Amino acid sequence: MRERRADHERHRARDFESFVAGAAGRLLHTATLLTAEPLRPPGANPRAQRLLTAALARTYARWERLRGEDPYDRARRELVVRFAHEVWRHHRPRGGPLDPLTPQERLVLVLRLYEGVAEEQAAALLGLPVDRLRAVCHRSVATLRGARRPASRWLPRRPRRSHGETRQPRRPMRAAP
Repeated sequence: MRERRADHERHRARDFESFVAGAAGRLLHTATLLTAEPLRPPGANPRAQRLLTAALARTYARWERLRGEDPYDRARRELVVRFAHEVWRHHRPRGGPLDPLTPQERLVLVLRLYEGVAEEQAAALLGLPVDRLRAVCHRSVATLRGARRPASRWLPRRPRRSHGETRQPRRPMRAAP
């Protein structure tokens, strides 16, 4: 009886490990977008990693009861719920690409545009009417389009000149023939 139970636990652990190997990268990216932490350098997102670890632990605890349910959907749902609970406690800007958005706008935008969740499904998951979800999504996209970021943040910087180095003189433009 113990051997059978041990075999069952090993099989369960193997299934979950293969799921995590395939889905953890995308789920971590989703968590990083939700927490508005910087995407780079690697390891700059400890809050997202904690959020993902808690969501995966909860998913593993319910692994046996997932029969017929997509484990990715369950893990994403746990991620969303944990993010929503955490964000109501603290909200500070983190410097990520979605930082100008409110937590609700980030949540809607990530679910709809990054994860590709249907409007009805996302509305049900968040407990919002579909029209409200659509309005939040449009508002967040408009906010991101209107957000002005300094060019130096997105464009590579020119190398600085060393002390005493002079600028090369410009060549005169040729006259048109």
